[in-house]
Amino acid sequence: MHYLIGDVQGCCDALDRLLAEIGFSPSRDSLHVLGDLVARGPASLRTLHTLRAMGGAATCLLGNHDLHLLAVAEGVHPVHPRDTIGEILTSPDREALLEWLCHRKLADRAHGWLLLHAGVVPQWSADDALARAAEIEALLTSAELPHFLHRMYGNTPGPWSDQLTGVERWRFIVNTLTRIRFCTDGGVMDFVTKEGAGHAPPGYRPWFEVPGRASAGTPIAFGHWSTLGLRNQPDLLAIDTGCVWGGHLTAVRVDGGRREVIQVACEQAQVPG
Repeated sequence: MHYLIGDVQGCCDALDRLLAEIGFSPSRDSLHVLGDLVARGPASLRTLHTLRAMGGAATCLLGNHDLHLLAVAEGVHPVHPRDTIGEILTSPDREALLEWLCHRKLADRAHGWLLLHAGVVPQWSADDALARAAEIEALLTSAELPHFLHRMYGNTPGPWSDQLTGVERWRFIVNTLTRIRFCTDGGVMDFVTKEGAGHAPPGYRPWFEVPGRASAGTPIAFGHWSTLGLRNQPDLLAIDTGCVWGGHLTAVRVDGGRREVIQVACEQAQVPG
């Protein structure tokens, strides 16, 4: 059986209970975790150990918090007071864990779904998203990574252009795949508003509601947007259900034409910020 799982964010107790609830067996089943493996939950280190130990049974995408961990490890930023990634950075197997993260994907395709952490700009088809993700995946294992991590943060450039090169191109791709919520019909992203779909700034709308987006018709599953809540539509699955904020950790079984939502409550209750 094949399962998609939303943002864990270091809530390893909830992950353990969810795996028990679905009766997960790494010899029989597969997981696809849609990014933000670490950050604000109480057990980021244990979460990485758990997922890494599953080997090929767990495919994990990188989210914005996972990339932030790499940036902190590079000395770009200090650890955020609410983050629990410090234990990773002082762990004896720190380098092995960071290396493992650098070999994760930013987008994937499995069981008929395009799998993303956050979403896509209107100009990108599913194939475009996978190709752009592959550019960053190559960067993560190259000598250019430290150079990029020092320049990764920022909200520019504006709309996508195939002519973008270097750091600006890389930053746009990362911002799209790991941060997008609202955008204009022309693909300019808003990075301020974090509320639900009904709170779009003037001129913006949820990325998946842009008319004529190139990825329309492709079933897409994503996380990242906890205030959006569970969206379980024929061609759209939003499964960040706010575990780290006291909500639920969600798994969706997607195989053999069957879809089943499984959730466990999370005791963790962080204050967003």
